[in-house]
Amino acid sequence: MTLYADLVDDAGLFPPTSLHMDEALARNRRDLEQGHPVLTHRFLCPAGRLDRLRGMDYLPQRIGLICDMDELPDFGDLPVDYVETKLPPDMSVEELAARLDLPDGVRLWAEVPARKTSMEVPEGAGLKVRCGGATGEEFPPVEHLGQFIRSCVENGIPFKASAGLHHAVRHFDPSLGVDRHGFLNLVLAVCEAVEGRDPAPVLRTTDVGHLVRLSTAVREETARRARRLLVSYGSCNTTAPLDDLRSLGLVEEDS
Repeated sequence: MTLYADLVDDAGLFPPTSLHMDEALARNRRDLEQGHPVLTHRFLCPAGRLDRLRGMDYLPQRIGLICDMDELPDFGDLPVDYVETKLPPDMSVEELAARLDLPDGVRLWAEVPARKTSMEVPEGAGLKVRCGGATGEEFPPVEHLGQFIRSCVENGIPFKASAGLHHAVRHFDPSLGVDRHGFLNLVLAVCEAVEGRDPAPVLRTTDVGHLVRLSTAVREETARRARRLLVSYGSCNTTAPLDDLRSLGLVEEDS
């Protein structure tokens, strides 16, 4: 379970699910009560909707704040532990961290394009990479995503992923005309890079059996190191990742 523990952040407010706030919070609460270890139960919320969140009867235990405003609003009264924001093109991660000056216990995730590598990231911060979006152009090529993973592994940079990872295994989406990256492919690609191998072939494969065999062969030490680097990914659907892992026999049916 090390490979999949605390893997999936709750992005129910975001497309394509785009739940209303009350629906998203109700689902987060149900997920928390069921307590599946694959889910982090971290509720990802746009900064512009914090006031709406404050007015609700239920607050998540953990909140990831997605910066969609020019200025970061005050969030000291909320259990925010992550702040995710795009890295301005003319700014380093260190400069961004200094500008935001986040309180202790709140981690910065700077979103960068998958093609951007060889970056210096201060301690306590990490990178965020988008693996898809609403158009085919937003899906990074395997080569770019593989280079990003390799750079993070070689430099010990933690990262999280976002968008497009709707299912475990890479598959073709006819509505967009692209291959969607699989979250299992992503996790195992990080393991490959940790072991000193090229992550691209695992990112590219659609061979379900091959991925399952790779998963069961991952050494515990490799899994732990890989997950210290790939911290989590955001999913608008919190049921599909569990269903996929169960159907592949990678987590227990009754977990």
